[in-house]
Amino acid sequence: MSLLTFKGGVHPPEKKLSENQSIKRLPLPQTVFMYTSNNLGAPSKIIVSVGDKVKTGQLIAQANGLISANLHSSVTGEVVEIKKLVNSATGMNDDVVVINRDGEEEWELLEHSENFLSMSSEQIVDTVKQAGIVGLGGAMFPAHVKMMIPKDKKAEILIINTAECEPYITIDDRIMIEYSEKIITGIRIIMHATGARKAFIGIEDNKPSSYECMKNAAKDYPIEIARLKTKYPQGAEKQLIYGVTKREVPSGKLPIDVGCVVFNVSTVYAVYDAVVNGRPLVERGISLTGEGVKNPGNFIFRIGTKVSELLDYVGLIEEDKIDRIIYGGPMMGIPLSNVELPTFKGNNAITVLTKDVVDSRQVKPCIRCSRCVHVCPMFLQPYLLKHLSDSRQYDTAIENGLMDCMECGCCSYTCPSDIDLVKSFKTAKKVIRAMKQRRP
Repeated sequence: MSLLTFKGGVHPPEKKLSENQSIKRLPLPQTVFMYTSNNLGAPSKIIVSVGDKVKTGQLIAQANGLISANLHSSVTGEVVEIKKLVNSATGMNDDVVVINRDGEEEWELLEHSENFLSMSSEQIVDTVKQAGIVGLGGAMFPAHVKMMIPKDKKAEILIINTAECEPYITIDDRIMIEYSEKIITGIRIIMHATGARKAFIGIEDNKPSSYECMKNAAKDYPIEIARLKTKYPQGAEKQLIYGVTKREVPSGKLPIDVGCVVFNVSTVYAVYDAVVNGRPLVERGISLTGEGVKNPGNFIFRIGTKVSELLDYVGLIEEDKIDRIIYGGPMMGIPLSNVELPTFKGNNAITVLTKDVVDSRQVKPCIRCSRCVHVCPMFLQPYLLKHLSDSRQYDTAIENGLMDCMECGCCSYTCPSDIDLVKSFKTAKKVIRAMKQRRP
C-alpha cells in the first residue's frame, strides 16, 4: 500500500532521541505561573485575587469571548501574585497568575460521565469548553470552537494528527503506544459531538509501534489508520487533509469547508480525560530532548512549570556547548530568551540544540535556483515574497500569497545560500497586521 503524502516539503534528519523512552510523570512544581494567554485568541479574564486558596483544576480565569479558553490552576495552593510577564511567543508582557503549592493535592473536577453516548453534542462541547482544552499540537486554538460545526456545514471526516514531523519530538508517538485505548475513546467522543461518521488516524511510517497499537485499538470502530510518508510538514493541517483525503482547503478557508475536522492526538487524549474523568486541562505530555540534554525523555508535567525546572530534571551538558533552547522543535519552535519563563498549554517539547549541530549561517546572495519554490507546501514563491517583503511592497506580497505562508521553514532549510526567508515573512506579517489595526 502506497504511503499518503502532499506536494513539496523536506525530510530533515529525524533525531528522535527519546522515541524509546516511556512516559514518566514529573514531580509537582512548588510554584506555577499561569499565563492568561494560554490560548489562541483573546486572553482569559482573571477571576481570582491574591490570597485566594485554589484547588487543582479550579477555574482561575474565564474565557473572554468566542475565541478564548478557560484557565485552571495546575496545583493546589495559594495565589501569591498577579503580574505581567514576557511571553516569548509574542514578545509582549502578558498577565500571569502565580500560585504556590501547599499541602496535599485536592482536585476540583468537572461534571463527567463514562457513558458519553448518553450525552448530547452540546453537553460534550460544553464540557470541552469548561475544561479549557486547546490544540496541543502547538496552535492552542480553543477545541470547543472547532467542535461547534456551523449549521450550513457538515463534518464528514475526522482526522487525527499524529504526524509529529518535526525532528526530535516524540511525545505523541509515546502517547499512542501507551494510551491507545483512551485515545480511541477520545476519538469516538469527538465523532459523537461533531457528527463525523468516519475517522482517520494519520501516522507517519517511521512510527511502526504506534501504528500497530492504534490499529489494534481501532479495529472495532469506523476508524482507519492512514499511513503517511515521513516528511515535514506532514502535520500541517492543510497538508494532512490533502494527504489523507486528497481534498484541498482553499486559501482563506477552513477544514470544515471541505468537510473535515482535524485534532492533534494529545488534544484527543485531553478530551477523553475531561469528558470521562472530569479533569480540566492542567497537565500535558512533553518531550525534553536535543543533543544538549543528558537524559532525553517523554514526560507529563503541570502547565505553568518553569522551563528551568523541567530541564533540571533531565540535566543539561556544559553551558558553553549549548547554542539555543527552543519551545517546540527546531523548524517552527520559538527560541527561549530566558529558561526561567513558564510553560504553556501548547508546549509539546523543549529542544536544546548544541553549537556543533546548529549551522553557522553565512548568508550569500540568492542564486534563483528555485529550490524554495519546489519545497513550499503552499505552492508559493518564497524568493519573490522575500524580495517584496524586504522592499516593503506589502500589497503585492499579499497578492502573491504572503498571508498563506505558514512559516514552516522549508524554504529556509533548503536554501543553498542560507537565506532566512521565513524571518522576512514574519516581520512583514507583523507590519501588515499593525497597519490594519491602525486603520479606522
